[in-house]
Amino acid sequence: MAQTVKFTIDGKQVTSTEGTTVLEAALSAGIFIPNLCFHPDLEPYGGCRMCIVEIQGMRGMPTSCTIKVAEGMIVKTFGPEIDKTRRDALQLLLANHPTDCLACVKNQRCELQKVAAYMGVTERTMQRTARPQAVDESNPFFKLDRNYCILCARCTRTCNEITCVNAIDLVSRGDETRVSLFQDQQFMESICRSCGECVARCPVGALVSKNTVIPSSEVLTTCCYCAVGCSMYLGVRDGKIVSVRGNSEGKSNKGKLCVKGRFGIAEFVTHPDRLTSPLVKGENGQVQASWDDALQIVADRFKTYSPDEIAVVASARTTNEDVYAVQKLARAVLGTNNVDNCARL
Repeated sequence: MAQTVKFTIDGKQVTSTEGTTVLEAALSAGIFIPNLCFHPDLEPYGGCRMCIVEIQGMRGMPTSCTIKVAEGMIVKTFGPEIDKTRRDALQLLLANHPTDCLACVKNQRCELQKVAAYMGVTERTMQRTARPQAVDESNPFFKLDRNYCILCARCTRTCNEITCVNAIDLVSRGDETRVSLFQDQQFMESICRSCGECVARCPVGALVSKNTVIPSSEVLTTCCYCAVGCSMYLGVRDGKIVSVRGNSEGKSNKGKLCVKGRFGIAEFVTHPDRLTSPLVKGENGQVQASWDDALQIVADRFKTYSPDEIAVVASARTTNEDVYAVQKLARAVLGTNNVDNCARL
């Protein structure tokens, strides 16, 4: 069991567990430290230099996302030198970043915008140096606009640490550094699986879904595409599903989703070919019927067979609870042990 560590941040005593970083402990204690490359799902990186702090007895200004807490540690998160260094680092990012915030799909959800507002930065003080970069729109679900990229490496680390696909990485050096795929391929030419995990963690408008609509409410549900049972939030607006995000507290997926769960749900739920009522065979082919009529037909047909002649195959797209109910129906009601699941076939 992890030991408890007591230390001080800006004169406030904070209690955390051993192995926690200073940044994580501060955020948990309600003390905001600006950060851009940090993400709780990823290993510490310390690339953006926004979360620098002063620690008594330690030289320089280390990044709080890479320093582990220690007993009796005294941390200072603000001060003239810290603020100046942060502002200089922020201005370097803003120098080559587009300023069309109102037109950006990440407006009011952009973490760079949040950090700039926190630090009171309202204008750029450095001249733009970067050249316009190409936009990759080959993927049907999301696009990569490198002009908005701040090189936080969240996307590349996600592809490496979480999905283990390594489809994207940072290439080149200096002001030529950019997010790229193997041999500068486009997404659809690469090994990218279109899972969208990189999109979900991008702090700015560099990686965004093509159909971005802000939901008015969210509903917690379970993905029905397979038997894994990923927990997700469906964003709803005007009675339609407009967004999907993984539930970080989901036991089976811990916030992760595949391409079907992230980008397929909204389409198939309202697809015109989706069946919304049972179909039964009639004289002129299949016709719509009510659930009561359809279930009565099935019950009547069951009566014409002995239990050993009946087999029940459960769908892999149902939850464990539904599969349990199906096998209970088969054994306790229909009297058959011929039960299987299509996931095994």
